[in-house]
Amino acid sequence: MHVQRATPLITARIPMPPRLRILLIDDLTGRSAILEQALSDAGHEIIARVSSTLDLPQQVQSLQPDVVIIELDSPDRDTLEKMAIVTRENPRPIILFSAQDDSDTIQKAVRAGVSAYIVDGLSAKRVRPIIDVAIARFREFQAMREELEQTRDKLSERKRVERAKGLLMKQRGFDEEEAYSALRKLAMERNQRLVQVAQNVIDIFEMLG
Repeated sequence: MHVQRATPLITARIPMPPRLRILLIDDLTGRSAILEQALSDAGHEIIARVSSTLDLPQQVQSLQPDVVIIELDSPDRDTLEKMAIVTRENPRPIILFSAQDDSDTIQKAVRAGVSAYIVDGLSAKRVRPIIDVAIARFREFQAMREELEQTRDKLSERKRVERAKGLLMKQRGFDEEEAYSALRKLAMERNQRLVQVAQNVIDIFEMLG
């Protein structure tokens, strides 16, 4: 008698969303309780719930949340300034729920570092996609910011090398190729980057007047 063996059932594992540590700011207790429940149901941890953005930069520095969620009827200038400080000093995704839907306010919020500006409130089923989009936008912005900073650094380094070459050409009578070769030789001898040697040359000539 032929016996057919059962084929093992292969199940695909669906990756669980990461458990995020969230700083929640809301000036209305009842409203924040609803939002907190929705976030908890989505598997996230509310590490602090406060009613004001007054100490936002200090709170972010102290608590180091993965995401900041702010729910305000209308973000004022002070709130936007606090968010800008966070974006500059401790960047992380910021989600802002607001009843204010004019384009000027939205643009100011985005410039302050808001990753997602939500006007029409929050339902439990929208928690995960909103957070996912905010994190994706934040990472994209950070990547662009880092690329821009690297470009600026390279330009600054190039300017320092060119200045050092110019000083060697003026003070030592080198041509451009000789000046560059001298800098490279010093860099190899000292086991330093070319820009470090260039800055040392600049500093020396400035000290000598």
